[in-house]
Amino acid sequence: MGGAAVLGAPWGVRGVLGAPRGCRGLGHIPGVPQLPLPRPTVICPSPPGRDYAAQPAPAAKAGATTGRIVAVIGAVVDVQFDEGLPPILNALEVQGRDTRLVLEVAQHLGENTVRTIAMDGTEGLVRGQKVLDSGAPIRIPVGPETLGRIMNVIGEPIDERGPITTKQFAAIHAEAPEFVEMSVEQEILVTGIKVVDLLAPYAKGGKIGLFGGAGVGKTVLIMELINNVAKAHGGYSVFAGVGERTREGNDLYHEMIESGVINLKDATSKVALVYGQMNEPPGARARVALTGLTVAEYFRDQEGQDVLLFIDNIFRFTQAGSEVSALLGRIPSAVGYQPTLATDMGTMQERITTTRKGSITSVQAIYVPADDLTDPAPATTFAHLDATTVLSRAIAELGIYPAVDPLDSTSRIMDPNIVGPEHYDVARGVQKILQDYKSLQDIIAILGMDELSEEDKLTVARARKIQRFLSQPFQVAEVFTGHMGKLVPLKETIKGFKQILAGEVAAAGGAGGCGEPGPPPPRADAASPPR
Repeated sequence: MGGAAVLGAPWGVRGVLGAPRGCRGLGHIPGVPQLPLPRPTVICPSPPGRDYAAQPAPAAKAGATTGRIVAVIGAVVDVQFDEGLPPILNALEVQGRDTRLVLEVAQHLGENTVRTIAMDGTEGLVRGQKVLDSGAPIRIPVGPETLGRIMNVIGEPIDERGPITTKQFAAIHAEAPEFVEMSVEQEILVTGIKVVDLLAPYAKGGKIGLFGGAGVGKTVLIMELINNVAKAHGGYSVFAGVGERTREGNDLYHEMIESGVINLKDATSKVALVYGQMNEPPGARARVALTGLTVAEYFRDQEGQDVLLFIDNIFRFTQAGSEVSALLGRIPSAVGYQPTLATDMGTMQERITTTRKGSITSVQAIYVPADDLTDPAPATTFAHLDATTVLSRAIAELGIYPAVDPLDSTSRIMDPNIVGPEHYDVARGVQKILQDYKSLQDIIAILGMDELSEEDKLTVARARKIQRFLSQPFQVAEVFTGHMGKLVPLKETIKGFKQILAGEVAAAGGAGGCGEPGPPPPRADAASPPR
């Protein structure tokens, strides 16, 4: 609908050719002589801003426009309105149902029909059923009351613990922060996890890709990050479960209760959970990441927090967008993905950033279909990442946890101008020794340690100390391991690895997670027997 439209075209329809989206203009009416105008008259409504003002729960406004269902095609529902077509992205409420069903406007078809995406199952819908325009996008509860609770894509609690009582609501669709609001400072988010802070540090307001197969410790790493951010920074976390197994979501919730991350007795929970699992229709899976992001934005913008946002799995967000796109009749792009793949991803990722008030740092689990890194879905995600944390099964098999691969994990801020020369030199020194050790492993397997030169033997000894010192027990795993976890400050981490590189330690005595690597070796003259 990019051409001219009749005066009074609905909001969201482009009137004058080239007029801004969402603006009403005076176009040419067939059969009516056109008046000479110096330029088109464009009437632009101001875009809705983010409003956290106290208000009642979202409900249909008095005198709201009513439409009726004219077609149901799976998760897509066409609704006809006799007057007052609702704008794109507005939420519609289906009437006459036991359970709440929200439809989101996706397209305008002709003069009086909208095509919508259902946020829940469409079983039982019939043609002619009444639909009410809510007059706004999907709005969800936000604020401290969401901590320790599980909600779905439309903000309804699904943990059977009663309603979420809050006066704060926010729309899930919002503009990214403007340039003037963004912070230009590059700063490390210290996690207290040695291998992460040293070799692949997270930037405040950055996006981190978390790669790992089943059973290598993704969930425990996520819980430790939530715990450490709460203790070290006083910050909250939001977990968005996007299109993953319901059983895994349930397990995560109960593990968080066991480890104390969620407290059911009082209001000391550190995380809010938003679930749209793989049994949900594509509309819910395509929007649940935005719901989680909206909860995180409140803590950043209103409480000035450094928030952690976990998205598991970001590939399912793309996959759901592909399903929705096909249902809406768009022509598919490469490998069958939606033509708007980069736009959909960019719209969400640009909202994850650091502002002058606070930051949202996002950790996104990434599934790579058929291990093909050139697939458009993971390839589009990689363009937004600032760091990658790769969990390796080979390291987990050695009993080293967290099983982070120190050579595959990367970070954009691993730069001497950002992390400092000492941190940079120690990190690169650690990686060099580990890489040298990796290249010697074939020789050791075939010929044994005795065939190595003295220099290579020293490299192997130091590499093994480093490997053990990269491990640490987690606080959230204390109930399973029996070892007390420790949050290690960055200075202690750098100091410990610097001592190992300089050969100042005999053994990685502190590999159990503390910052001290162990006692110094005995002096050469004292160690040698008298001749």
